[in-house]
Amino acid sequence: MSQLPVRIARWSARHPWRAIAGWFAFVVLCLGAGVSVGSHAATTEDYRVGEAGRAEAMAAEGGLQARPTEQITIYGRSGPADPAAVASVVRELTERLRGLPEVDGVGAPVRSVDGKVVRIPVVLKGPELDGRKNVVPVLDQTAKVRAGHPDLVVEETGSPSISKGVNDQRGKDLALSERITLPVTLVTLLIVFGSAVMAGVPLLLALSSIAAALGLSMVASHVLPDPGVGTNMIMLIGLAVGVDYTLFYLKREREERVRAGGRLGPEALVELAAATAGRAIVVSGLAVIVSTAALYLATDVIFSSLATGTILVVSVAVVSSLTALPALLVKIGQRTERRAARRASRGKPVRTGRAEPEAGRVAGALLRPARKRPALTLCLSTLVMLALAAPALGLKLVDPGKDTFSRDIPAMQVYDRLNAAFPELLVTHRVVARSTPDRAAEVRRALADLGRRAQADQLFARNAEPTVRMSADGRIGVLELAVPFPANSAQAIRSLDRIRGDHLPATVGRLSGVETAVSGDVARGRDYVDHENGKLPLVVGFLLLATFLMTVWAFRSVAIGLIGVVLNLLSAGASLGLLVVFFQGTWAEGLLGFDSLGAIASRVPLFLFVILFGLSMDYQVFVVSRIQEAVRSGSSARAAVLEGISRSAKVVTSAAIVMVTVFGAFVALHLTEMKQMGFCLAVAVLLDAVVIRLLVLPSLLLLLGDRAWWPFRPSCPSRPVRAAAVAPAAVAPAVVAPAAPVAPAPESIG
Repeated sequence: MSQLPVRIARWSARHPWRAIAGWFAFVVLCLGAGVSVGSHAATTEDYRVGEAGRAEAMAAEGGLQARPTEQITIYGRSGPADPAAVASVVRELTERLRGLPEVDGVGAPVRSVDGKVVRIPVVLKGPELDGRKNVVPVLDQTAKVRAGHPDLVVEETGSPSISKGVNDQRGKDLALSERITLPVTLVTLLIVFGSAVMAGVPLLLALSSIAAALGLSMVASHVLPDPGVGTNMIMLIGLAVGVDYTLFYLKREREERVRAGGRLGPEALVELAAATAGRAIVVSGLAVIVSTAALYLATDVIFSSLATGTILVVSVAVVSSLTALPALLVKIGQRTERRAARRASRGKPVRTGRAEPEAGRVAGALLRPARKRPALTLCLSTLVMLALAAPALGLKLVDPGKDTFSRDIPAMQVYDRLNAAFPELLVTHRVVARSTPDRAAEVRRALADLGRRAQADQLFARNAEPTVRMSADGRIGVLELAVPFPANSAQAIRSLDRIRGDHLPATVGRLSGVETAVSGDVARGRDYVDHENGKLPLVVGFLLLATFLMTVWAFRSVAIGLIGVVLNLLSAGASLGLLVVFFQGTWAEGLLGFDSLGAIASRVPLFLFVILFGLSMDYQVFVVSRIQEAVRSGSSARAAVLEGISRSAKVVTSAAIVMVTVFGAFVALHLTEMKQMGFCLAVAVLLDAVVIRLLVLPSLLLLLGDRAWWPFRPSCPSRPVRAAAVAPAAVAPAVVAPAAPVAPAPESIG
């Protein structure tokens, strides 16, 4: 595998236009394939986990599954409403909505306890997840009725309209994050390269990789359904790693150009870069892919989609870095050489790059403590990271439901007013029982008994009559119980425990041969969190083992493998601790613009560990590769560490700035869960690039010396690709200015 990047780069360098055209043809082909087959969206069945999922499957078997339902409320704009006017609105809405093909039924009007508000339940056709599409005509008709009755407030909410509002808001948020991320990324690259052309190359390849991955993800959704989050992940990770991989490759090509001093042509230079940075990109990409594959072990449709999106965009980014990038560099290099030759022929001076790249002032200052006092630096920096990780011990997890969505969504504002008038709509538990048809009457009586017990319990709504429904064949029975408390409240959670632990065993649970389960918003959330907690040890164990084995394979060092695992745990723990500090309490709500859940969204820790372990391998591979090269060239262990980290510090810092910007932009989004993910990843990357790579890692390697490469110290072979090894056709003749050798390129980074 070590020579594969070189062979690919050699072909691309000799056939640049074919490589470039082939890459963009591949992107168009991927997009075309995706558009032609379309996306296969996840269905309600794909989200089912635990007891709640089992209950929903049984209810669906009897045709009693939860249906997408809207609530239209009517009340006076400035005081009590005229009953006749309200009745007129109810009749008009009922007539309009019953004529819509998307509506399955319109219920009878229900008046609130205080008599001020009337609501009309509207059941839409299709499963729950189709409600977002079918609700648009209902919203249009509600708006028309509202316009005709200015003295009344006529408004609509429900899971379908809320879901549509969240989807619309997510689209606006993504557009905002792009407006933040792309300019900052471009400015960062301009600072690094000092050239608009070279700064545009990473962005061009990253965006084209994202486009190709989006098309492939549509095709993949027919195997692994798309819940709607894969696109977000492709854009998030694609820009980060796409720029990173290109940046590392470009950095190495610049160094080789400066070292050659104009004696090698662009074709030879990209081969030299491929021999080192190309291999590192392949190893890094494989590490991200293997780490991300751990998400499949969670057996969750959302995590599977996140894993698929990440794997696809990372794979495509690696391919673009190995094929299109060398070809682009050759064409840019040839253009630069021609310009340099023209300048030289006119007797004008030609810029040359610096002979040796440097760490940069900030990175050099941060590296100084590790160089002078490695033991003290290691102890202090590790203690700081452990202190940052300590709050993670108080981590609380919650499955964020619709109660946590932004109130900037109009449907959420109506939702709050609806629940104030009808608190019994806040939470509904659904008790499902399955038996044989001949026991239908017995099961109905037991469910009714459970309903009476619940009504006598203060945790349940007193003004909502428990309803029992039986399937047509008598096999399935469903009891719906209302709870007047928010889904994430302690009372709602206790009410679920009361049903499962007390009321159900004392009634339906006593019937032999009857299968029972409880679903509903609270049950779904609780079972989902329990499901994830059960999978967490398996996923984390796989991650640790995969990270260790990948590092040992890449560097032939058990010690480096162990160091990689420990350092990844350290940065993940510290970022998770900061996440708890900022988001689990309320003190940072105004600072970051969110309403605290009092806990962390249950998907965030697992997502953090997997993605961070993969992305951290970027820095681990590129930094340690530079150190290993120095060791192989004959440097002492100490000199190799200082040289390798110094040479990689500035490019790692630049890559980190891009990643932090990409992830940090998600803190500006409305969804609290997305804010938490963006914040955690941004902090993790920042800590990893600064504290881990410039303080902890060099200190540890300096203290270990040659033992860091146990059991095999890298040998000192000749450089894998040098000028003599490059075919004569690949070496362009040097262009020599009157006073100095030409290095026809922007000034080297370093």
